[in-house]
Amino acid sequence: MMLNWIGKIFWQMLFLGILTTFIFLDLGNFTSQKANAAVTQLEEAPGEVLYRSQVKLDDQSGKVWQVVLFKQIYPGQASNVNLRLIGFPGSAELIHPQPLKITSATDKVWNAADVFLDEAPAPTIGQYDLTHILPELPNEKLTLGIPLPGSNFINISVPPSVVKEWRTVLSPE
Repeated sequence: MMLNWIGKIFWQMLFLGILTTFIFLDLGNFTSQKANAAVTQLEEAPGEVLYRSQVKLDDQSGKVWQVVLFKQIYPGQASNVNLRLIGFPGSAELIHPQPLKITSATDKVWNAADVFLDEAPAPTIGQYDLTHILPELPNEKLTLGIPLPGSNFINISVPPSVVKEWRTVLSPE
């Protein structure tokens, strides 16, 4: 009888310990994809500044992409805002030049011009000009549609928190 009671307490304590560890490490939140990013500022030379937001997001098939939005400022020149998508090993090879399709939750569509007109640094890298598009994007979930041969797309879901951070890159002051 006493042995059963000790065994029951042992299993309850073990369960409580595991549950506490999951909560402490935030492992209990399996249902939401986190997108932790931070805007960084790098001064490359006097007056030359690079603002960057970088995050890893999954496409619809679970492949991981590094999504980097950056703005370069040079003295006396207009600044550009670019979005670079870098596929990790096993990602599809991108074709250039093809525009990036950006779709809002309300089905509004924007097309961002491909910066790599001839050849990208690697087959799984794309870079797109968002200079004039970013100010128009709503603070809601967006879908990035990377064109593939034919009429297929790789779709990457961008959470509203990342879109909000992109706006910080647009006007960092």
